[in-house]
Amino acid sequence: MYAVEVENLTKIYGTGETAVRALTDASFRVSPGELVAILGPSGSGKTTLLTSIGLVTEPTHGRVVIDGITVADEGWLPGLDLKRIRRERLGFIFQAHNLIPFLTALENVMVAMEINGVGRKEAKQRGLDLLGELGLAERAGHYPSHLSGGQSQRVAIARALANRPRVILADEPTAALDTENGSNVMALLKRLAVENHSAIMVVTHDHRMVHGFDRILDVSDGRIVGERRNGGTA
Repeated sequence: MYAVEVENLTKIYGTGETAVRALTDASFRVSPGELVAILGPSGSGKTTLLTSIGLVTEPTHGRVVIDGITVADEGWLPGLDLKRIRRERLGFIFQAHNLIPFLTALENVMVAMEINGVGRKEAKQRGLDLLGELGLAERAGHYPSHLSGGQSQRVAIARALANRPRVILADEPTAALDTENGSNVMALLKRLAVENHSAIMVVTHDHRMVHGFDRILDVSDGRIVGERRNGGTA
């Protein structure tokens, strides 16, 4: 089973003469364990594509399937609990790590699980395990203001992994980092994709980071204009 299936995905904002076509007929599939880049300049439709897959932006046309569940087919399917699907099957990483400033690193990871109904004891243990795996065991009790940019982004990654999502969506996760920290984050995402058998999709315009991806989707003017496997053309 594919983790993500997108068929003829189209998003149009507005109607009539003021309509803006942000995305047109995007189609692709992503397998579990695969790290895929969505590469293109600002305004090319990358974020609209990501938020449509993330059940945030409702597509105008086309079909979206997440972990075997059809969530959109010419719009959201009626009767689905999109919030629950988002909580249980999707993880999000943003350019601004969006950590809660008055919670420690551990508490920032735990809160994602507690919202999903996980008991505090279990959430704490998994949070400690995740932070340990990401090299942050000694920073678990620190607040975001006492973490470096790279450390904060790793906490955000731990939070995204907390509920064992099948799909992780990252929007410019390395944009605020220097080359070394950015490369470390991408290497970490690649390892986590394989180890957790999760599909990870990363929106980026940073050509420095694409060498570690399994596949690259080139986006321009709202269309997927190319698809490349690492080291060649698909």
